[in-house]
Amino acid sequence: MSIAAPLLEKLPENRDVLYIIAVSQRQLGQTQAALATLERLEALYPEFARLYQERGHCQRATGDPGAALSSYERAVALNSVLHASWRAIAELQRAAGRTAEASAAAGQLSLLARLPKPVLAASGLLAEGDLDAAERILRRFLAAHPQDIEAMRLLAQIGIRFDVLDDAEFLLESVLVLAPDYHIARYDYAQVLSKRHKHAAALEQVRGLLALDPNNRAFRTLYASVCVGLGQHEEALRTYRELAAQTPGEAELHLSMAHALKTMGHQAEAIEAYRQAVAARPSFGDAYWSLANLKTYRFTAAEIERMRAQQAGPQASTVDRYHLCFALGKALEDEGQFGESFGYYARGNALKRRESRYDPEVLERGLARQRVLCTGEFFAARSGYGCSSGDPIFIVGLPRSGSTLIEHILASHSQVEGTMELADIPRMVHQLQGREHSDLTPRYPAVLAELTAEQCRRLGEKYLADTRVYRGGRPFFIDKMPNNFRHLGLIHLILPNARIIDARREPMACCFSNFKQLFASGQEFTYSLADIARYYRAYLELMTHWNEVLPGKILRVQHEELVDDLEGGVRRLLDFLGLPFEARCLEYFRTERSVRTASSEQVRLPIFREGIDQWRNFEPWLGELKSALTR
Repeated sequence: MSIAAPLLEKLPENRDVLYIIAVSQRQLGQTQAALATLERLEALYPEFARLYQERGHCQRATGDPGAALSSYERAVALNSVLHASWRAIAELQRAAGRTAEASAAAGQLSLLARLPKPVLAASGLLAEGDLDAAERILRRFLAAHPQDIEAMRLLAQIGIRFDVLDDAEFLLESVLVLAPDYHIARYDYAQVLSKRHKHAAALEQVRGLLALDPNNRAFRTLYASVCVGLGQHEEALRTYRELAAQTPGEAELHLSMAHALKTMGHQAEAIEAYRQAVAARPSFGDAYWSLANLKTYRFTAAEIERMRAQQAGPQASTVDRYHLCFALGKALEDEGQFGESFGYYARGNALKRRESRYDPEVLERGLARQRVLCTGEFFAARSGYGCSSGDPIFIVGLPRSGSTLIEHILASHSQVEGTMELADIPRMVHQLQGREHSDLTPRYPAVLAELTAEQCRRLGEKYLADTRVYRGGRPFFIDKMPNNFRHLGLIHLILPNARIIDARREPMACCFSNFKQLFASGQEFTYSLADIARYYRAYLELMTHWNEVLPGKILRVQHEELVDDLEGGVRRLLDFLGLPFEARCLEYFRTERSVRTASSEQVRLPIFREGIDQWRNFEPWLGELKSALTR
């Protein structure tokens, strides 16, 4: 206490200092003071498992075994390797005459005892969110024990947290080679495949798991998620509803159902499901943000006040907090309270940016290498490379640039299939750059110079084969992955007859729209005005290059022009694609198809201009962005 108390004055919100003080107070017999310190700790770090373990110790000391048991169970739910909590659970369950529960807790203790100490320590650090320390321990341990399957699985978990999914996939594949019956690892593997948009492969894995345990809720939930990825929304919805009937209070299930309903265009049912998710967990920021992300939903005054309270309250996790900030930003923007709205947007972005490893210089160096390598002479020397199919239509640009509107217009044509944001080109880039790559000596894009005509043809055919699962019977299909603008050189080499559309929007409108948007994954450049401006400038520079070295290959569609003259814009699009004009493209909002992007509800409405200049409401706070864009 004599050491910790002065530290607390300097670091009043430090997690570890508060924890040490609470432990010291209990050991000194100051149990009520310890509980008060733990309450303060919970308000700041509600997902810190050890605080609940310490609370359990205090509650046992005050003679409240029921409350202690609840605290210990909360602790192990957050961190499954807390020995003291499992031991206490076993003792308390045994004292209460619940022998089965006591035996299960004792079994968990035995399992933990068999794990190597470094793996056990890393698992605890991972649960507490100290990913860097956990990674260091695991890598050091694996250097001496390269085939320890639990260490490999935990390292894959860290890869998933950091969105390094190719490493996670490789590690889990290796685990399953060594231990094919390790079902937890297979479940993790199926999750990674799904996150990497390898939905067909994920479905194969999860079907194998369900064959072993058809009633397992985690397996069934993942099955439904994979069905969503494959566009099988009715099957996903059926599964979600079955699960929700068994546990109606599970907020995440209501959220998943709502997402599926929204994608299918059932907005009223989606709204009700989002509200049920909030009712099940009042601090559920994702449910509130999902309502805001409909873009057409308007929050009531009571809902706004509840969001304010939850965002500021002790129960909200960091993830809930930034979701709530983005939802409040949208709600207050709709109310015309632009200053307060911007404050919430800024706070949500700052919280999200803190989690990110995004480095704009890495991106800029990669794009510069593309400009150096992919010259007009480079492509002329490779004339005739690739697969001759003209089926794909690539829509590229920045998110929030009007690309979904273009996609919906084209998908209304009888010869064009709308799919989704396909990850096949980014995945191909990962494969080309290989597992052993660094930013200083990357294989990609330099590896493009090594590809033979035959290799380019096979890569083009592989792309067509891998994307066939998302297609119906129409001759052309859309791949609307905005970030593919970074890889137009690769696309031209493997699919020289593919069409490319560059969706462009007025810079301030596009960049600020990205700042207001909380993306489900990826797009890490969007959580800082400075990062967004740099990304936009890099995009313009690269697109200028592509237009110079691939003249006539790319059609630029300016969103504002398309809105002002819809028919003229549609005719220009169809002429570029070599397709006959169809009036149904002008009534794109009548097309019944799944839409999964942030603009899903907006593109189901007739075209409107109201959103074009919305950024001007926030102009007093956008000086940094305007200055950065005009450098």
